Amino acid sequence: MTSQPVAVIGAGLAGSEAALVLARAGIPVELFEQRPHHSTPAHTTDLPAELVCSNSLKSMQLPSAHALLKKELGILESPLLREARAVRVPAGSALAVDRTAFARRVLECLAREERITLIRRECARAPEGYACCIVAAGPLVSDALAGWLMTTFSSNALHFYDAIAPIIAADSVDMSVAFFANRREREGTDYLNCPFSETEFRRFHRALVDADRVAARAFENARFFEACLPVEVVAQRGPDALAFGTLKPVGLTDPRTGRRPYAVCQLRRENAPGESLGMVGFQTRLTQKAQREVFRLIPGLAHAEFLRYGSIHRNTYLDGPDLLTAGLSFAAHPAVFLAGQLCGNEGYTESIATGHLAALSAAARMRGGTFEPPPPTTACGALLRHVTASREKPFTPSNINFGLIDPLGAGGKRIGKHDKRRLLCERAVRDLTAWRRSSVRDTT
Repeated sequence: MTSQPVAVIGAGLAGSEAALVLARAGIPVELFEQRPHHSTPAHTTDLPAELVCSNSLKSMQLPSAHALLKKELGILESPLLREARAVRVPAGSALAVDRTAFARRVLECLAREERITLIRRECARAPEGYACCIVAAGPLVSDALAGWLMTTFSSNALHFYDAIAPIIAADSVDMSVAFFANRREREGTDYLNCPFSETEFRRFHRALVDADRVAARAFENARFFEACLPVEVVAQRGPDALAFGTLKPVGLTDPRTGRRPYAVCQLRRENAPGESLGMVGFQTRLTQKAQREVFRLIPGLAHAEFLRYGSIHRNTYLDGPDLLTAGLSFAAHPAVFLAGQLCGNEGYTESIATGHLAALSAAARMRGGTFEPPPPTTACGALLRHVTASREKPFTPSNINFGLIDPLGAGGKRIGKHDKRRLLCERAVRDLTAWRRSSVRDTT
């Protein structure tokens, strides 16, 4: 193995995970992070692994594709997943974290690792003098680095909008209206619920559809990622699109009436003390003035204090299937790897996964071997296949979902969706465990 270090560009989820996995394998790493000297429209700190959109890493409950991916990362002993679990805040079956505590723990992990050097400066290209480079700059990649990527690898980088939900002060919620409950759990306290009557919902919907929005700049188009649509875009799809989606009242009973509300806005704590609350599913591109006017029409939020307004920003990703090998390296430059949302995965846990896999692939190259991807019967393998070999044209980012995973074999009696997903998860865990045993060196 060469004594040269590996360069990792970007200390977000993918970059921090990659650096820690490489260091665990005995490989020195120089981790480049442009903040605080150059920030982005979405980041507010210079901490690594800052969660900018939501504090939720989604479901932990099997059988679900998101829970399966976390299960597999647990088998791989993911450093960031371990830190996320350590600062978990109540969110039902979801893994939600105190985002500041999480980022600080990741910074401490990086600082404790003697093989990692954190360098605070912008990289306009892959730096020279390194055995390998993992580009994990994130979807808010700097203009300079994006320009180098497009010039070197692709003249057709793709763009889509991403949106951030507001955060409000918990003590500004009217508790004579709002009530704590998890879906189908009256005694649950993970979510604070703001219930609508039909009249209240109709008034809110009209205001939301008519509200002022932030205008796109000339170089940005208006394509949105389907799984992270702005709430006002969903509202435009029909008067009840929100009531059957983001604001669905299923499993909830308004204690004031003893009946199910017409719709419900759910709030989830953003930190361990519960002093700040995120508006679940309320990603938005409304102007700040419109957010104050429209979101205060939600029952219980008439006097809401906004600690952070929702916002809109451009996310950038590359056409991985045209550019990357199965091991996340560029076919034209095998020593340069791509990871995180920049390679076409969507979601926090998915970024951790591609960062982890890019590190394993780079480590295999450092040892003079070849990287054998996890089988596509696993969540890790299916996600990797999507970002490197999807046949979808045009290629679009994706969260992990069961549609990406190889189906069960034909034959036998028909089974229901829940049982099918349970069997898919059981097979994935077996296959990922076997793959790790045969393909990944245990460095713990």
